[in-house]
Amino acid sequence: MKHLILGTAGHIDHGKTSLVKALTGIDTDRLKEEKARGITIELGFAHLELPGELCFGIVDVPGHEKFVRTMVAGVGGMDLVMLVIAADEGIMPQTREHLDILRLLGVKSGLVALTKRDTVEREWLELVTEEVRDFVAGSFLEEAPIVAVSSRSGEGLGELKEQLARLARQVAEKRREGSFRLPVDRVFTVPGFGTVVTGTLLSGEIAVGDELEILPSGHEGRVRGIQAHGIKGDKGQAGQRLAVNLQGIDLNEIHRGDVVTPRSVFHATRTVDVQLDYLSSAPRELKHRATVRLHSATYEVPAQIILLDRDTLQPGESAYAQLRLKEPALLLSGDSYILRAFSPQVTVGGGVTLDPFPPRRRRRNEEALQLLEAFGSSDQQRTILLIISQSLLSGIAFEDLLMRSGLPRKIVESILTTLLSVGEIVQMARDPRLFLAKSAVETLKRGLLQELSNFLAANPLKEGISKEELKTRLPKRSDGRFFTPLLTALEKDGLVVPDRDIIRPAAQTARPAAADGLAGKISGYIADAGNEPPTIKEIMERFRCDEKNVRDNLALLVRSGQVARISSDLFYSTATLDVLREKLVALLREKGEITPPEYRELTGLSRKFLIPLLEYFDSEKVTIRVGDKRVLRRK
Repeated sequence: MKHLILGTAGHIDHGKTSLVKALTGIDTDRLKEEKARGITIELGFAHLELPGELCFGIVDVPGHEKFVRTMVAGVGGMDLVMLVIAADEGIMPQTREHLDILRLLGVKSGLVALTKRDTVEREWLELVTEEVRDFVAGSFLEEAPIVAVSSRSGEGLGELKEQLARLARQVAEKRREGSFRLPVDRVFTVPGFGTVVTGTLLSGEIAVGDELEILPSGHEGRVRGIQAHGIKGDKGQAGQRLAVNLQGIDLNEIHRGDVVTPRSVFHATRTVDVQLDYLSSAPRELKHRATVRLHSATYEVPAQIILLDRDTLQPGESAYAQLRLKEPALLLSGDSYILRAFSPQVTVGGGVTLDPFPPRRRRRNEEALQLLEAFGSSDQQRTILLIISQSLLSGIAFEDLLMRSGLPRKIVESILTTLLSVGEIVQMARDPRLFLAKSAVETLKRGLLQELSNFLAANPLKEGISKEELKTRLPKRSDGRFFTPLLTALEKDGLVVPDRDIIRPAAQTARPAAADGLAGKISGYIADAGNEPPTIKEIMERFRCDEKNVRDNLALLVRSGQVARISSDLFYSTATLDVLREKLVALLREKGEITPPEYRELTGLSRKFLIPLLEYFDSEKVTIRVGDKRVLRRK
């Protein structure tokens, strides 16, 4: 049996509820007030089975402008929509707003039902049909069937069912893999059973006995019973309208807008990055930091809009934005939403969630915009790589990667396997699995080497640093579990040598005794000076010793790998020199060539240091001089 959700939409008093009753025999208006006033106030539900193993759960929404928030709560799980337009009135204000809402919430398929065909002449019906065809042009209903029906006489109902069946065969069912999500649209109690909630299961399968969590509150319970279209069963699947009996959840602990999920799988968020489409019908421009009401699934929450690449958004424009929610909500990558203004209370925009757990973005940040662009593209591998890369030195866990990307587990596993095989990322821990981009790993390795160098410069009598001490020098935003694989990588690269619990530079065997005295002091002096180290004369004056003694100790430091000889009078700390070399190579890879003034601008060096350094890199076969420029030497 193929299970799909069919929803209604349209202006008040255009016959949505009557049409559902004519199709199913079920009156979805269950409240006394609805029957007394003759209008739908709350969501109504029915079911319809058609030949070909097709089963529709029908959601009937209110059409009055005062109940748009209720209407939106019913749209979230729709697979197909019947846009209902009365033949005697034609297109009305809520017809337009409902179509905007359907488009923004990602409904892709449906038809138009022209009701009350028995109240108009054929010529008028033809005119209205033509008007409707013009109205839906450019929308997902542009090529949709337009079926004229009479709920009173039954005329056209057979054709309507045939068209629904045809469309249903073309629509894919919701994903049954993954964890279940049931947005709650009704909460009530049944004597002897306790709390019952209803909703459309958006993904996965839910079964009796499943442990569950209510988000965003975090209350925990268990599935006691399940009904689909009034029939009791052991489980429900994505695409079904379900009533779920909850054990361990009191009536006052769950409300419309909450989401029933498996325990400890999903997390609510208060910040999401989105693609925002601002409707051309919006009454005014949208300003940075404007406050609106966000609607998604069955909940609504106030949200502040942070425009990431501009200060205002004009009606009809689209942009990337960050929404900061006043209250936590469950939003996943790929979830649709709409935005409604506070005054006037109209729908102004909406779109799709891209990153449900982003960091606080700096506006106009190019890297952030690249990631959001990747979310909206079909390049899933690039999206995963950018998420990992932009986690910087903190890394990201596999489960968090699933949550942020919104991709199925199998696809993420496959992409990670590819990225690991080509060396773009590194797995740094097993439980939980933590990943870092290659660039972040290299940054952390360089940082540990620099910390080792700094420690030895400050402690000239020591041969190395203890493992525990070096581990404490990892950046605070990093993870202590990264230390062991980083140390292993440095050892494999031949850069450090573990000696019991001591880590020392690989170039340093047993440090000569002389290095513990004057040599150690000179090394620290040069390292502290950074990019502009002291001359031989300045070292002599600093330590009150003769030139021969200084040069002998410098030679000792060169042999131990702590400093490098640039010229007869110029010596650099190897750590400082590595940074200068990396900057030069990175710029040459980007630009292809560099002049001395450009390198001075990059490093801030004066000519006194600049020219000897460039000549040193020439001699080390890092660069080759071509005229007055340098280019990378081919290996």
